[in-house]
Amino acid sequence: MCKLFIQADPALWDSATRSLRIDGMVTSVRLETFFWTVLEEIGRRDGMTVIQLITKLYHESIDAGHDLGNFTSFLRVCCGRYLALQLSGEVPQDTRLPIRSLDADSILSAEQSKYH
Repeated sequence: MCKLFIQADPALWDSATRSLRIDGMVTSVRLETFFWTVLEEIGRRDGMTVIQLITKLYHESIDAGHDLGNFTSFLRVCCGRYLALQLSGEVPQDTRLPIRSLDADSILSAEQSKYH
C-alpha cells in the first residue's frame, strides 16, 4: 500500500516560496510542489494566475468572516477539497469548465447532506 506514496516523485513534496502582494502588503506563501500544481490548475480553469487565485481566495475568505491565522493550511485544504470534489464528480474533471460556472450552493448542499 505505502509504495504508492513512498515511491512517488520526491519533487512533489519539495517546498517553494512565492511572494505576492495583497492589499499593498508583500507576503509569501510556502507550499509543496504538489499543492502549487493543484492551485495552478484551479486558477487556470478561471483564467487566473496562482497569485490572482490566492488573492481572490484571501479576499473572499475575509469577506466571509473567516480567521485566516494559518492561510497556508487553508490553501492546502482548498487543494484537497478541489481534488475530492473532482473525485466525487461534483467538480467536472474537464478543466476547460471554469469553477465560477458551477453551482456552488448545490455542491455545498449535496456535500452537507452526506455528513448529516
